[in-house]
Amino acid sequence: MFDFAVLGSVFVTLFVIMDPPGIIPVFLALTSGRPAKVQRRMALQATAVAFGVIAVFGLLGRQILAYLHVSIPALMVAGGLLLLLVALDLLTGRADEPQQSKDVNAALVPLGMPLLAGPGAIVSVILAVQRADGVADHLSVWSAIVALHLVLWLVMRYSLLIIRVIKDGGVVLVTRLSGMLLSAIAVQQIANGVTQFIQGNGH
Repeated sequence: MFDFAVLGSVFVTLFVIMDPPGIIPVFLALTSGRPAKVQRRMALQATAVAFGVIAVFGLLGRQILAYLHVSIPALMVAGGLLLLLVALDLLTGRADEPQQSKDVNAALVPLGMPLLAGPGAIVSVILAVQRADGVADHLSVWSAIVALHLVLWLVMRYSLLIIRVIKDGGVVLVTRLSGMLLSAIAVQQIANGVTQFIQGNGH
């Protein structure tokens, strides 16, 4: 029933794009100062949101983008701008204050989307589902998607042990570093989106 070549290919592609190890510093920065129970809940919420977004776009991606007249490059630029705002929050320290109202928000944005379920992952899933031919292929694609989200949840869930080791001072350092890395990712994503947008219009 499974096509392991398809499963492996989709899993590796999404692993590289969604980068579970790379999410650790951002997750630690956004969850620092909150009770362990809330942090665990945020890990689960972020994974659930990412899976929900990916699943919707996997099933209806082409139709949604066509209906809204939204191009892939526009999606990339929008995601990049959202990440840039979060990066600025991390760099200026405004994300450090643990407010109860921000707990769910951080799990949804930016963790769930656009960090995990970003334009790159969405486009890859849309293409993988389009290429899938027959029940075995579709089963393999969706199994790879589920497996990767399980990995993401485990990585975030157990990265909380790192907070106990590095303490508050380490978390502040991680926050600033992740803000810098996130801003670089955001700028790169915006640049790629703008480039593709210009190239697309040029044809």
